Amino acid sequence: MSPLLRPLVDRTTWRRWSYLVVGGALLMPYWFLGMGVVPALRLGPPIVQGVLIAFVLPFAGTFVTGLVPAVRLLEGAAARELLAGPMAGLTVGRPGGWESRLRSGVWFCLHLHVGVIVSGLSLAVPPFAVALSLMPVIGGDHALLTTWGWRADWPAWLGPAAGLLALAALCAVIVAAGALLARLAPRLLGPSAAERLAAVQARARRLAERNRLARELHDSVGHALSVVTLQAGAARRVLDADPAFAREALGAIEESARAALEDLDHVLGLLREDGSRGAAPQPTLDDLDRLLEQTRLAGVKLDAAVDADVAHVPAAVSREAYRIVQEGLTNALRHAGKVPVRLRVTLRDEHLEVLMTNPLGGPASGRDHGGGRGLDGVRERVTVLRGRMSAGPDDGRWCLRVRLPVGAGAVSGLPEAAS
Repeated sequence: MSPLLRPLVDRTTWRRWSYLVVGGALLMPYWFLGMGVVPALRLGPPIVQGVLIAFVLPFAGTFVTGLVPAVRLLEGAAARELLAGPMAGLTVGRPGGWESRLRSGVWFCLHLHVGVIVSGLSLAVPPFAVALSLMPVIGGDHALLTTWGWRADWPAWLGPAAGLLALAALCAVIVAAGALLARLAPRLLGPSAAERLAAVQARARRLAERNRLARELHDSVGHALSVVTLQAGAARRVLDADPAFAREALGAIEESARAALEDLDHVLGLLREDGSRGAAPQPTLDDLDRLLEQTRLAGVKLDAAVDADVAHVPAAVSREAYRIVQEGLTNALRHAGKVPVRLRVTLRDEHLEVLMTNPLGGPASGRDHGGGRGLDGVRERVTVLRGRMSAGPDDGRWCLRVRLPVGAGAVSGLPEAAS
């Protein structure tokens, strides 16, 4: 199909036309009001009254009407459905300030006045084109055509060509007017720069909260499942030969599962919007003994030393440090198996230091049951606390080093929800 004819069969063209015709119909009450008010008030000579009725009052009235928030919402919904184009991907909300209201006023004024032009042409041009097309067979009286500019001495065979040209011009006006409004709609009805910035900030907060909740689930529930998997395997292997150890392993599984349920309930509590149930407190370094004992019951030879002074670090740092240690132990279990793990948690020079090492080999070497997000979660926690970390092979061992500041300003960037 010819590119010139394609707009005529495109549904978008006629949807935009209907939007313009609606705008033309909405302008009529402003003209009727002007025709009733201006002559009654005798505002100047007839020429001034005509200008007031045709232009001044309709422009002013439509602009003021467009300042109403409800009009912006209605115009946005109609433009999104009928204009399509860039507007189809935008959701028009209530104006966030006077800038948005002023743009809405300009849009409403533009919509109605461009719409009345298209509406008038849509009413006048088709019958004129039909009359021109019938010129060769009408004959005789050309009074109607002469009122539209047709000269009596022109040959009749020009009529059909002129009619087709008039219809083509009308279609071109409709396509151009619809495309113009579709292009301007996002600028006048879309969000302002301040509203876009606020939306981006809100989305960033939501993503940060989602990432934080994902870290909580990964670190707590992921660790518990790793420990439970190893404990269940150990209990199965010695169930007949060493029932006492099997019972101890089953008890550890129960405790690990209970702790995982508590952590899961904490995360779900954060997701509840009604706040009907308070979230459980997060574990801190004070709870590290239980975590280490669960790891030992999983069959890991754990050499751990924790300074007593770590009990005095800020609560936010203590919570994040607990999760970091938990993730380090989880990684050791998942990727190295039951290899000896050495852990040191010390407090020196206003910094909390975590050092964890384990051999790279072991029965689980080469296996990867995780999604590779553990170290990313540790890095995010360290970044929030303005600390430093390193992780990687070091002389045949895997080494995780974390250094967290514990001064007064060290946790200023930590989200409140983390508590």
